Amino acid sequence: MNKYIVLAGQRSKQVINYRPRLSPEALTLAVVLLFTLFYNLSFWQEVFSDYALNDWRSWGNVAGLFVVLTSLQYVVFVVLAFRLSVKLLLSILVIIASCVSYFTGNYGTYFDTSMIDNVLQTDMQEARELFTAGFFMHLLTFGVFPIAIIWRVQIIKTSLATSIVRHLSYMLMGLVFLIVSVFMAYQGLSSLMRNDKALRYLVTPGNYIVSMAQVLASSGPITDTPRLPVGIDATMVAHPGEKPMLLVIVVGETVRAANWGLNGYERQTTPMLDQQAALVNFPNMVSCGTSTAASLPCMFSERGHDNYDKAYAQQHESLLDVLKHAGLDVTWLDNQSGCKGVCDGVTSTTLASDDYPALCDEGRCLDEALVEALSRQIETVPSNSKVVVLHQLGNHGPSYYQRYPSAFEYYTPTCMTSDLSQCSQASITNSYDNSLRYTDSVLSQVIDTLSEQSGYEAAMIYVSDHGESLGEKGLYLHGIPYSIAPDEQTRVPMVWWLSPAMARRQQIDTTCLGQVAANPASHDNFFHSVLGLLDVTTDVYQQGLDISQPCRESHAVSS
Repeated sequence: MNKYIVLAGQRSKQVINYRPRLSPEALTLAVVLLFTLFYNLSFWQEVFSDYALNDWRSWGNVAGLFVVLTSLQYVVFVVLAFRLSVKLLLSILVIIASCVSYFTGNYGTYFDTSMIDNVLQTDMQEARELFTAGFFMHLLTFGVFPIAIIWRVQIIKTSLATSIVRHLSYMLMGLVFLIVSVFMAYQGLSSLMRNDKALRYLVTPGNYIVSMAQVLASSGPITDTPRLPVGIDATMVAHPGEKPMLLVIVVGETVRAANWGLNGYERQTTPMLDQQAALVNFPNMVSCGTSTAASLPCMFSERGHDNYDKAYAQQHESLLDVLKHAGLDVTWLDNQSGCKGVCDGVTSTTLASDDYPALCDEGRCLDEALVEALSRQIETVPSNSKVVVLHQLGNHGPSYYQRYPSAFEYYTPTCMTSDLSQCSQASITNSYDNSLRYTDSVLSQVIDTLSEQSGYEAAMIYVSDHGESLGEKGLYLHGIPYSIAPDEQTRVPMVWWLSPAMARRQQIDTTCLGQVAANPASHDNFFHSVLGLLDVTTDVYQQGLDISQPCRESHAVSS
C-alpha cells in the first residue's frame, strides 16, 4: 500500500512540476482554439439556431465557420506573439474574453460600439452590481486558471533568424487556412451573416477589441474647445402680466412600455398616476437608443435618431443650451451616472448622500431625493421661467430590488440579488414591477409638488431613456444593437402633465392632446415638443415634430 501511495505522490509531483515547451506561435494557436471552443458559446448557440442540424450540409457549414473563426483570430493575434510579449498578450486577451463571455452568456449582451460607450460611462456604483459571485467564479475558471497555465509554459528559445522564419511560416499558414476556409464556406457564411448581421458582436474577444478601437477612434483627441452653438437665435414669446413658467423634465431610467400600467399592462403598476387629473399618457413611444449613453445625447439633440451622430452630439450644444439661449434658467439634478454631456452648458448637481441622509444609503439615493431637491429649487421667489431636469436612477438593473423602499414590495417573491441567473423570471419581473410602482409614486409626488406651489405656471414631462429585457428570448438588461433590439428595449413610456393655468396660458387643448397622444411618437419629437410647449422660437425648431402644435389654438410657434 505504501508503495502505491509513494508512486501516486511522485506522479502528482511530476504533473505539478510539468512545464510544456511551446513556441509563441503554437501557444497562441492553443489559446485561440480555447476561445473558439469555450469562450464563444453564445455565438455557437446563435449559429446552431440558424441551421437544421439533421442536414449534413449544415454540419459542413458549422465546421467551415469553426475554421474561419479560429484562423481569423489566429492571424490577427499571432502578429504580436513574440517570445517576450506572447504571455502578456494572451493573458490580456484571456481576461477580456472571460469577462465578455460571462456577459454575453448570462445577459445576452452584444458588444457593439454602443455597449462599449455604455461600459466606459458606467460609474463604480453601477459596475459594482454586476460583479457578482457568479461573475468571479466565471473569471476564476475562464480567466485566472487559463492564465496560470499560460505562464507555466516554457517558451522555446531559438536564434533570431529561426524565430523570424518560424513566425512568418505560422502567419502564412494561418492566412492560407483563413483564405481556403472562407472560400469553401463562403456560401453558407454569407447567408448566415446576411440573415444575422449582429452575429459578429458575439465573436469573443474580437467583438470587444474591434468595438473598443472604433469607439476610441471616433472619440478623437480630448480638447477644451467649446462646443459649437445650437439655436443661439432662440427667444421665448413674452406673456406680460403672466407668472413665469416652470417645466420639470423627468428623465426615466430603464422603464419599458410593456410594464407601464397606463399602457394597459395586466398589473396596475401606475396606480397613483392613474388618479392624477390632466395627465396625458403616450402609449406608442419609441426610444432613440437602447442605453443611456446613446439615448440621452440623441433625445436632447435636434438631429433625431436617423441623423444622430455621436461625434456631432459631443461637439454641439443640446436642447438645454437652446433653452438657456432663450432666457430660461436651466438646472440638471442627477441621481444617476451623469448627463452624458447633455448638461455641460447649464447648472448641474449630482445628489449627495449627506444632503438626503434618510433617502440615501451606500452612495445611492432613492428617487424621492429628486423630489426634495426640486422642492428646494422652487422655494425661492421666482423671477424667471425655469426648466428643471430630474435624472432618475429609476429601474436601473440588475439590482431592481434596491430601487425602491421595502414599503413598495407589492409583488412577491422578489429577486434579492444582482445575479439574475440565480432568480426565476417571475421573481425578476416582480422586483422590476415593484420599482415601477415606486417610480409611479415619485412622479405623482412631483405633480403634487407642482400643484401646491403658486409661483409658477407649471408642467411636467416624463419620458424614459430606454427599456429593459427581463429574460425574454434569453436577453436581460439593455444595450442590444438598435437594429436587432426587441420592443422591450425600445418601447418606452411618456406622460405629460399640465396645470390648468399652464394649459390656458399656452392655449393648449388638453382633450386634443389626449387624442394626439395615441399617435406613434419617438424621442425625435422630444426636442421640438419642449420648445413648442415653452413658446421658444428658433431656426432649429421643426413644427412637424412638435407633439402639442396641433392642439395649440391661436399662437402656435412657427418654424
